[in-house]
Amino acid sequence: MTLFTLVWNYLKARPLNTAINIILLSLGIAVVTILLLFNTQLEQKITDNARGIDLVVGAKGSPLQLILCNIFHVDFPTGNIKLKEAEKIARNRLVKRAIPLALGDSYQTYRIVGTTRDYADLYKGELAQGDWWEHPLDVTIGANVQSLTQLKIGDTFASSHGLTTTGDDHKDHLYKVKGVLKKNNTVLDNIILTAVESIWEVHEHADTTSHAHETSNSPAMPSRLVPSVAANDSVKEVTSLLLQYRSPMGAIQLPRMVNAQSSLQAASPAFETARLFSILGVGADIIMAFAYVLIVISGLSIFIALYNSLKERRYDMAIMRSMGATRTKLFVSVLLEGGLLTFLGSAIGLLMGHGVLMLLNTLVEETQKAGIGGMVFYSQEWIILGGSLLLGLVCALIPAIQAYRTDISKVLASN
Repeated sequence: MTLFTLVWNYLKARPLNTAINIILLSLGIAVVTILLLFNTQLEQKITDNARGIDLVVGAKGSPLQLILCNIFHVDFPTGNIKLKEAEKIARNRLVKRAIPLALGDSYQTYRIVGTTRDYADLYKGELAQGDWWEHPLDVTIGANVQSLTQLKIGDTFASSHGLTTTGDDHKDHLYKVKGVLKKNNTVLDNIILTAVESIWEVHEHADTTSHAHETSNSPAMPSRLVPSVAANDSVKEVTSLLLQYRSPMGAIQLPRMVNAQSSLQAASPAFETARLFSILGVGADIIMAFAYVLIVISGLSIFIALYNSLKERRYDMAIMRSMGATRTKLFVSVLLEGGLLTFLGSAIGLLMGHGVLMLLNTLVEETQKAGIGGMVFYSQEWIILGGSLLLGLVCALIPAIQAYRTDISKVLASN
């Protein structure tokens, strides 16, 4: 019988103790794994979605709300800004790229974003089917939108106000699906792209719209943001402007210049996302602390189980010694028992962590939208596994030393 078989049989002989120790440790490891996967993927998503955007300009309000709404599309707009004012900022010499966004409506909670092709290029969006939007009320939809709404090329739909399914439908202005984007794990997966003019056409009155069309045919000086209208148009509005600086000097001058205007505010994605992480980090730290408490309790439980079992097995160990087993072999057998318990608990905990996220990804639509799944592995999981094994060895060290010091004559004499 090998040493491993002997230890395994010892564990099987005490199924209740073995199961409790493994369950306690696996629960703690599972919570740590879920937090690791969730936080890492969320941070990566937020960083990827904010990449290439140095500044967001919108109406006065909460800077964090401005970022959440216009970059991550999970909040409501702070208001609209005049296209004329946005145009002035876009033409500033410190601005390399300016992308207009017109928001306000959705379809089955998926936001409809009026913008230009530059927005899709910002996230390296590629077509999976059909074409890009060209005319007002044409749309190109994200991969998640297509899979969860079952919209197909050529289908039409009416939008709703806000991000709910119970808003007022614009049944007189139906959108038509012209194309579907490839999934690329960015915000493009969860939005519906269309021209800025589509948002204006849906919300403006008929007479204003006709005036807009007249204006769009012969603008005196075409707008840089929306070339179909004049740059000095005092009627049209957009929700926000995504800016990329031409040089580092822009980071110093542009936010101050924008915030000095009474109706506009500028928010930095880098600063606001850091603030968001600090807010989310408090809750994550509390859950992580709870997981560590579970792991420590599990370690104590393993120590007590090994210590008590050693008292019951002293006679067996004395017999083993009398039959030729060395002190080192007894020492290693107890260490192996502690290591095997923690290895099983850690492995099951890691599997549970991945399994819970896979289950959430299948059952919860919001998790699918966020693109957070369980089939992702990180190098930190090896650290979790190694740390757990070390914990098992430390907990088994004192019982192992006692096994090493077992006095054969005294034990056999007492029995």
